[in-house]
Amino acid sequence: MAGAGGPADRARSTVGVEAAEPEPHVVVLFGATGDLARRKLLPGLLHLQAAGLLPPCRVVGTALEDLGDDGFRALAQAACERFGRPEVPLEARQAFLGCLRYVPTGAGPEALAAAVGRAREELPGWPRLLHYLSIPPQAMAAVVDLLARAKLVERARIVMEKPFGTDLASARALNEVVHRVFEESQVFRIDHFLGKEAALNILAFRFANGLFEPIWNRHHIDHVQIDVPETLTVDERAGFYDRTGAFRDMVVTHLFQILAFVAMEPPVAFDPPSIDQERTKVFRSLRPIDPKQVVRGQYEGYRAIAGVDVDSQTETFVALRCEVDNWRWAGVPFFLRTGKAMAEGARIISIAFREPPKSMFPAGSGIGERGPDHLTFDLDDDARLSLSFYGKRPGRGMALDKLSLQFALHETGYQRDVLEAYERLVLEAMVGDRTLFASAEGIERLWELSAPLLEQPPPLEPYPVGSWGPSSIGRLVAPRTWRLPFERPWRQPRTSGTA
Repeated sequence: MAGAGGPADRARSTVGVEAAEPEPHVVVLFGATGDLARRKLLPGLLHLQAAGLLPPCRVVGTALEDLGDDGFRALAQAACERFGRPEVPLEARQAFLGCLRYVPTGAGPEALAAAVGRAREELPGWPRLLHYLSIPPQAMAAVVDLLARAKLVERARIVMEKPFGTDLASARALNEVVHRVFEESQVFRIDHFLGKEAALNILAFRFANGLFEPIWNRHHIDHVQIDVPETLTVDERAGFYDRTGAFRDMVVTHLFQILAFVAMEPPVAFDPPSIDQERTKVFRSLRPIDPKQVVRGQYEGYRAIAGVDVDSQTETFVALRCEVDNWRWAGVPFFLRTGKAMAEGARIISIAFREPPKSMFPAGSGIGERGPDHLTFDLDDDARLSLSFYGKRPGRGMALDKLSLQFALHETGYQRDVLEAYERLVLEAMVGDRTLFASAEGIERLWELSAPLLEQPPPLEPYPVGSWGPSSIGRLVAPRTWRLPFERPWRQPRTSGTA
């Protein structure tokens, strides 16, 4: 009798029915002692191994700290206990720790090559290499050179964290450095937003349903908002953040990529070249960012943080209007907003539909009083979706209320099967699937579009911690309004026994 699938079966189902199986791998993790490695990468690799998704694998960590294997394992154990999934059994944790090795970056290319060689010898066949660069942008060129000198390029892929450059010149220079050592097909520029179930569901929602694609255009959509406020401050990342800012850290890397998923034309196939081609067409169609259509803010008290320049002009908030100048989207504004130390944390895509050209309903019926109909995607782990509309209130007469249809991932029964974004993207890089990764052309085009703003940024406006940003953002979207904060909260999951 066939029984229920185990963890490996459940997790494998989220990758895809025809997903390729990765070969044995040595993962070389640069920045292995950093925040991203401890919070996401090490716990993620542990979960993938425990779920049976990782191939035979060794992880060689490297960083500036002078740790040995045991020191790195202790760091990884603490990270996995604090940030990992609690359901991973103890024996799986111990097995994962046994796969970890460490070599200090300062030991040079020979020591790195030797450590990787020893790890390779412990695995069957001729394992592939996955170099994960969890390091600041200014250190990437040196690491690429280190890999070349260590002769760790053949049968290797390289994953590069954001931001990829800080402007067009630096992005081009970094691409040139990378392409002297690696082919473009070996390079995976990561955006963890694109690894989320909810982001992938945008493609499924648009292109698998005949109901919505016919109205996904300027004739039926009034505007689009992509809103990613964060309650976190920058205390733990002040040194990095003050050199980067909200626009470089979030908009170029994340929000523009999500915009492309919303705005792209149907690809001819669900494969990396076809999807990347359509995303790049969106970037080509975007108009350069007009500084007059941008609001930059800095939360009060930011300059008092250790590591921040006392006269810092770095924005911790940015809101902007941009337009996709093509046949489908001409005249439809896209409003983007993100910032630190804000009132709520959220990741929202909101599609506002045009209102009927004329109302037949009597005055006072309520039509139009609660704004236009919206389709809302929540990119958080709950992966929720809402479609709002006007409906008749029960009783005599024709009084209308704003109602909504809502869906959440927990309603499917597949919530336990979800791969965290970094877990999915590591697997995709191992099999060489570049569908969810940015291309060199796309990245350079985004920096080109950003040049007017970077060259002539509008002045900073202060905003209180715990607010929704500077007050001038209302003028940016007028006569429309921002969707967040929501007028009506998301409906919560029903508890057991509820009708």
